[in-house]
Amino acid sequence: MDYKKTDASQSTQTRDVAEITQKSGNIYKSLAIMAKRSNQISSDIKEELTSKLEEFASSTDNLEEIFENREQIEISKFYERLPKPHSIALQELLEDKIYFRDQNEDQEVY
Repeated sequence: MDYKKTDASQSTQTRDVAEITQKSGNIYKSLAIMAKRSNQISSDIKEELTSKLEEFASSTDNLEEIFENREQIEISKFYERLPKPHSIALQELLEDKIYFRDQNEDQEVY
């Protein structure tokens, strides 16, 4: 998924707990779902950022080169301005873009 084009808020907003609870029937389940999705998003963004910054890695560390590398600084600033992973996960949950299932409900009881 392209996290750069998300409608997630970049700042803190008050949310309706009832709306979040509706998605799974339980506020704790909804929070657990958002937490797991947030971890997935965070690791995806970190991998993408790391791969882009590896292009700028050099075998010799020169202090002057670190400060002069504007491209690397711009990439880092772009990723810092993205909405936080928990905001993206919340937005995905509210828009029904997250698939989840309860393992306890899927099991048949004899």
